[in-house]
Amino acid sequence: MTRFIQLHLLVSYPPANLNRDDLGRPKTALMGGVERLRVSSQSLKRAWRTSEIFQQALAGCIGVRTKRLGIEVYKQLIAAGVKEKDAQEWASEVASTYGKVKKDKPLEIEQLVHIAPEERKSLEKLVATLSAERRAPTDDDLEELLHDQQAVDIAMFGRMLASKPKRNKEAAVQVAHALGVHASVIEDDYFTAVDDLNARDEDAGAGHVDEAGFASAVFYEYLCIDRDQLKHNLNGDEELTRKALKALIEAALTVGPSGKQNSFASRAYAHYALAEKGTRQPRSLSLAFVKPVTGGDYAQEAIKALEAVRNNMNKVYGPCAHADYGINVLDGSGSVAELIEFAAAEAGFFEE
Repeated sequence: MTRFIQLHLLVSYPPANLNRDDLGRPKTALMGGVERLRVSSQSLKRAWRTSEIFQQALAGCIGVRTKRLGIEVYKQLIAAGVKEKDAQEWASEVASTYGKVKKDKPLEIEQLVHIAPEERKSLEKLVATLSAERRAPTDDDLEELLHDQQAVDIAMFGRMLASKPKRNKEAAVQVAHALGVHASVIEDDYFTAVDDLNARDEDAGAGHVDEAGFASAVFYEYLCIDRDQLKHNLNGDEELTRKALKALIEAALTVGPSGKQNSFASRAYAHYALAEKGTRQPRSLSLAFVKPVTGGDYAQEAIKALEAVRNNMNKVYGPCAHADYGINVLDGSGSVAELIEFAAAEAGFFEE
């Protein structure tokens, strides 16, 4: 039976613009007939996998997403003294291994590709060989660029390679878009900047005038982790699986998107977290917020709404998880360290 870890978080952000839409304003979504703030799952996952928590805890096991591999190979070949025409052709062949290259930019892949550290080393080794032997890559050379690896972020969030489906990786972690639990109104910050060298003898006006959108909200975040899939993706390495889970949960609790941080300093930790473990079909608790939370204390009311729906689901469906552990900053209960240990442990998914 598949073992699942579910994480439900409530995070309160002050005025901010964490994740911008095409107009540069905070992203939103309609739910329950009102407009809510939204942070995309893509934004959350990038914030976590590029965080210091991941980089320190999982050093050497974090991949890179890029479309510039061909450009890097070309530069390295040129630096090694390979003729420009050959460097262009060979680098384009290498780039096409990872995905379809652009017609007008044959060194650039059309879509971002996620590459593991082990695969980067294979690429570096091939470039060194081509440089030393002054030859084009063979089909066998290119076939060896993508192979078994243990990049934690690929194991968590998956990888899709249209040209090499056998090297695809099924994501072990599903992340919902973070959604405001109450109605929010996006406001405009009209601001000016002063020119320090303006002596005000001719023009006393501002050096720059602009406006920026912002809003605040309490967000509900939901993660579903297939522990067995994660361990499988990491080639059965239990120690690395535990390290990966600990890093992910700590990052989810403490790291948010970096959008407009210099303007708003919108740093926030989750004030409520519930971790659940079990083998039953997972379920989000977003139902708790279809009716927007009202009143002045959104942070506290959101906890009440979430716990009420969870308890009622357990009454109607039976226990939806075998074990759980929670923290609540507002009443000072629980421990983040204990929550992380609980969630990462291999045991506790079944009746003892």
